[in-house]
Amino acid sequence: MATHTGSEGTVKVGSNAIAEIRSFSVDEQADTLETTTMGNTARTRVPSLTSFNGTIDVFWDETNTNGQGALTIGASVTLNLFPEGDTSGDTYLTGTAIVTSRSVSSSFDGLVEMSISVDGNGALTQTTV
Repeated sequence: MATHTGSEGTVKVGSNAIAEIRSFSVDEQADTLETTTMGNTARTRVPSLTSFNGTIDVFWDETNTNGQGALTIGASVTLNLFPEGDTSGDTYLTGTAIVTSRSVSSSFDGLVEMSISVDGNGALTQTTV
């Protein structure tokens, strides 16, 4: 069984790396449709539409124009999420997503951070580098 540390991960907008990543997460969901009819003794369902959403947390880097800078509100981007790194043979998730929010925080005793939220636009697929 392979195990990986979070420090191996990276996220790219297309082929451009997002700088200063602190963490990222992606959630996949599947809707179901109920098919229960009279006379059934248990509910039955069939799979329906799938979706995904996620967040990317970074230290603010205004010079990362093709990474962080590409993630503007309303932008449609191709996200490539590499939980175990991006070397040959590594598995990653890819899909088109729309940037739905960006939150920037700053404190006198900390670094400037940004959290970016995305909603998937189509399927999220798993493939290898």
